[in-house]
Amino acid sequence: MTAPLVTILDDEPAIRSMLTDALEDAGFRTLSFARAQAFTAALAQHQPDVCLVDLSLPDTDGLTLVHKLALEQGAIVIIISGRALVQDKVTGLELGADDYIIKPFDPAEVVARIRARLRTTRSAAATGQTARFNGWQVLFDQYMLEDAGGAQTPFSHAEGEVLRLFLENPKRLISRAQMQDHLGGAASESFDRAMDVRISRLRTKLREDPKNPRLIKTIYGAGYIFLGDVTWQ
Repeated sequence: MTAPLVTILDDEPAIRSMLTDALEDAGFRTLSFARAQAFTAALAQHQPDVCLVDLSLPDTDGLTLVHKLALEQGAIVIIISGRALVQDKVTGLELGADDYIIKPFDPAEVVARIRARLRTTRSAAATGQTARFNGWQVLFDQYMLEDAGGAQTPFSHAEGEVLRLFLENPKRLISRAQMQDHLGGAASESFDRAMDVRISRLRTKLREDPKNPRLIKTIYGAGYIFLGDVTWQ
């Protein structure tokens, strides 16, 4: 089996070298870049499993790039940044990043968090790549929602993780603690806010009435319940 490919985008040579050494020692393939332009061009030739992206880039806005990657690549997107403010972390997660690691970091932590994300992805793939519920079809291999008329709406990898969690556990209460365990997040204000945003975006894509959602119900103080009738194929 081919080793997972991790792309590294960071303008600091020491960071790129440290991550490349740690990841390749752990059995991953890597490609590293100092500029977003070269990184973006490489995506036309390579399909990474994980993208590590710094936010302070000399030739583009890192947050805009993260959002584009989350919607278009279907890769796990992990921000590596020296920006330690809660709002920076919240914004990154809201824009579609799967995780946010603050510099300075131990490269072993990065390897561990990548492995945890990949385990979740592989476990999900074993369930199935297509789900149907209430007139909707979810194409997880394409990161696409399709309505009964065939109209398609893309979703990010991070949104897909939340949606799959709901579809694998229909009509069962999912607590915040269960979401943290499944999605690999640490209990924090930024995690809670990121989950709220992802669920809000999923409701919008499912054309839910925000005041009275039919499919994703909030049970205040307890968690969420997905009320659709789900089948997998």
